Amino acid sequence: MTDVQIGYAGVGILLALIAMRVPIGLSLITVSFGGIYILVGARPAFGALGVFPYTFAATWHLSSIPMFVLMGFFCFHAGLTKGLFGAARLWLSALPGGLAIAGVLGCAGFAAVTGSSIACAAAMGRIAVPEMLRYRYDPGLATGSIAAAGTIGALIPPSILFILYGIIVKVQVGQLFLGGLAVGLLTAAAYSAVIMLRVLRNPELAPKADEQITWKMRMVALIDVWPVLVLILGVFGGLFAGIFTPTEAGAVGASMALIIAFIKRSIDLRGIWSSLMETLTISASIFIIAIGASMLTRFFAYSGAGDQIADLVHNMGISPLLLIMAIALLYILLGMFLEPIGAMLLTLPILLPLIQAADINLLWFGVLVAKLLEIGMITPPIGLNVFVLKGVMGEQISTGTIFRGVMWFIFADIIILALMVAFPEFVLFLPGLLQ
Repeated sequence: MTDVQIGYAGVGILLALIAMRVPIGLSLITVSFGGIYILVGARPAFGALGVFPYTFAATWHLSSIPMFVLMGFFCFHAGLTKGLFGAARLWLSALPGGLAIAGVLGCAGFAAVTGSSIACAAAMGRIAVPEMLRYRYDPGLATGSIAAAGTIGALIPPSILFILYGIIVKVQVGQLFLGGLAVGLLTAAAYSAVIMLRVLRNPELAPKADEQITWKMRMVALIDVWPVLVLILGVFGGLFAGIFTPTEAGAVGASMALIIAFIKRSIDLRGIWSSLMETLTISASIFIIAIGASMLTRFFAYSGAGDQIADLVHNMGISPLLLIMAIALLYILLGMFLEPIGAMLLTLPILLPLIQAADINLLWFGVLVAKLLEIGMITPPIGLNVFVLKGVMGEQISTGTIFRGVMWFIFADIIILALMVAFPEFVLFLPGLLQ
């Protein structure tokens, strides 16, 4: 076998291992080590196995990942985000489908302290869906809106996807945050518009509540939102004002979350310990996958397979638009089966040579990848967010009902993707302000 054929065989073995449910990180490291061993010998292979974990994990910028994850767990265990939905419900009650819109905006607010779509869907599913069902909302609308809105978690800062992408591709994380923020806010607005249009067309989907809501109730509800507002303004206000870097922002956020939890007296030693242990578990999992992806990049460089694919695409004269459409289909398919971080790190070593050869803006592409992976999280037949929400609801609502509800939001996502491709400036405008 030639070196290039070994590279292609490695990809096939990698996909087979993942299909057999071998953990992605282990699959990446095993295939990369084996490929380097075959191509250049035992010494470089064992050297890579010893050097890559240290050189990657010792990257200073990666310290922001466990810090942002810790911030999210402090907020979760201290209940700092509980007031989001309640306040949004009171302020948006007059709108058609106001509770569902409140759920969407609650997910957007929750995303600003977690950065995880699965966490958004699970947390808001427990809070918002029972409330909507209590007011006789259509089950498909109630569950579909939250499953879809959970995808905002990977777009609104702090997004772990953007941190990893920025480090691997050498794009400023702060610029990725701003590009993702624009798309995340557009997504929240589009989902809210879908809800309003559906309810205006069929008011039975979301009956008007008989509850008498006063301005005093609305103002009092804002008191429960102050922890999240302080965190957002403190962390991201300082980040975008240049007071501290994205790496430092994670530590600032975790510290602020813990201080606020102490002020509210809403966290105890058990909550702090749980937050630390869950952060260690998730961070270790992310790092192992990222180390495996880094080794896969080196294996592909040795084999020359990536360069050959890039040359082949270039010689075939495939337009950037056609290339983006093919990549979009790939990521949506992967998003159905794999968690977004794993799917992104699995494919970047293979796709980056193609993107660079096509002269596609890497910042714009990073935001597009995050959006595509999140669409996969709600796409039938295996949308992870849908099954997360099904797990939250138990036997009360069927999986088919949730999928029926998310289809309307997938149509909105397709429109957003078209806008991103047609008008890249929409993604690049805010990041351009930092330059």
